[in-house]
Amino acid sequence: MLACVRGRAAPLQLQRLATRAWFHTPARNSAFKKVGAADIAHFKKVLPAETILATPEAGGTADAAELDGFNADWLNKYRGQSQVVLRPKTTQQVADVLRYCNDQRIAVVPQGGNTGLVGGSVPVHDEVVVSLRNLNKVRTYDDVSGVVVCDAGCVLEELDAYVAERGHMMPLDLGAKGSCQIGGNVATNAGGIRLLRYGSLHGSVLGLEVVLADGTVLDNLTTLRKDNTGYDLKQLFIGSEGTLGIITGVSVVTPRRPSAVNVAVLGASSYKAVQRAFAFARQRCGEVLSAYEFWDASCMRMVLAHQNLRNPLEAEYPFYVLIETNGSNKDHDDEKLAQLLEELIDNGVVEDGALAMDDSQIARMWTMREGIPESLSKTGAVYKYDISIPIPVLYDIVGDIAQRLEKACLYSPGSPYSDPVKQVSGYGHIGDGNLHLNIVADRFDDRVTRVFEPYVYEWVASHRGSISAEHGVGLMKRDYLSYSKPPAMIDYMKRIKTLFDPNGILNPYKVL
Repeated sequence: MLACVRGRAAPLQLQRLATRAWFHTPARNSAFKKVGAADIAHFKKVLPAETILATPEAGGTADAAELDGFNADWLNKYRGQSQVVLRPKTTQQVADVLRYCNDQRIAVVPQGGNTGLVGGSVPVHDEVVVSLRNLNKVRTYDDVSGVVVCDAGCVLEELDAYVAERGHMMPLDLGAKGSCQIGGNVATNAGGIRLLRYGSLHGSVLGLEVVLADGTVLDNLTTLRKDNTGYDLKQLFIGSEGTLGIITGVSVVTPRRPSAVNVAVLGASSYKAVQRAFAFARQRCGEVLSAYEFWDASCMRMVLAHQNLRNPLEAEYPFYVLIETNGSNKDHDDEKLAQLLEELIDNGVVEDGALAMDDSQIARMWTMREGIPESLSKTGAVYKYDISIPIPVLYDIVGDIAQRLEKACLYSPGSPYSDPVKQVSGYGHIGDGNLHLNIVADRFDDRVTRVFEPYVYEWVASHRGSISAEHGVGLMKRDYLSYSKPPAMIDYMKRIKTLFDPNGILNPYKVL
């Protein structure tokens, strides 16, 4: 084996250049107008003055620093140069803004909670940001059906608290629930940790209110479970990432909130054991199984260190599993989960396990899983890949990428001096075949990126997987869409885009 010769880290200036260069930035479309004083004057006619942020460059008076939070994603990986942020309060105001922007060929970026990971919610160049945060009211709620109709800017966690008071729960749950907005969730078809039980938003969303590029308001905010009258147009907007229209209202059916929640954490010696335990869980607890999550030992070490937690198991294991059940009879569900744990250990499927005894233990166990992204981001620059792969080979790519980085002399597993890559980790949702592949490095570096792009997408395509399981395409994966979609499908996606947005002003440079 050839030894890797490691030199000093690159100068800071070169590190910054690498950070900016590791993803492809399309050139600005010269057909788009640059916003000026006349445009700001018009926006003031249709929006309250306090909802407009515009820098002097665009004819306003706001300090550029006031726009920083709208111009960058939460990882600070993607950054635009928008000079204007508009924060409408009503659907009609959104329509007035888009009608004018379409007429003037002003590009816009719809933005919700800005918690995305693929650059879909921030400007690429100087597009106008249309923030939905002021559209944040619950419009109606039906106690019998559990259907909630709300503005797109409602924060997911606040919505969940609202329906919880009425005995229901939102059908999706994300680590970013305290910041993400329901409109953004729908626009990206967010999945989350309970898709196994409650399905995707394609099934939970009953209706949408959408403003098209020309200002037309598509009012399909139905609360009906059945409506078999022609094309189900709302499905086009679920997962469209703001490229076809801006979602301003959402109708969602919410399931009953369980009266009994049970959680267990298991330690497994191999990924094959993780799969076997999943088969047992579905067989023994299928009717109440609500989540089946896994993560590897490297994730566990990071989350325990950064979240101030203790491992509930007596030893460290290569893999960990979290099983959650939701039901209506706690004693019955507790017994089923305890029997499952006993059977898994007796049959040598897992090595150890711990059952949560109260709500605080449940919360701590969930933090071990939900705290992984934050813990990894505190360790360094994180390359994140959200991919769908058939369950039998789901984790194989983690070891494959680690080996490629090691051969390239960019990673020394287990060494505190590993540079620039510190860690290669995997975690995710076994129940729906979704892996979150994370490569943690000292910095974003083109040398690192070239090792696994487009290799990651080639690997996924070779197993008939998807390059985006739940985070969307955005800017990050736009150039790799062909790894998941054949040419004919991409062609028809472009035709649909042209039909709804002929001037291409909605979230340009993204998806297609």
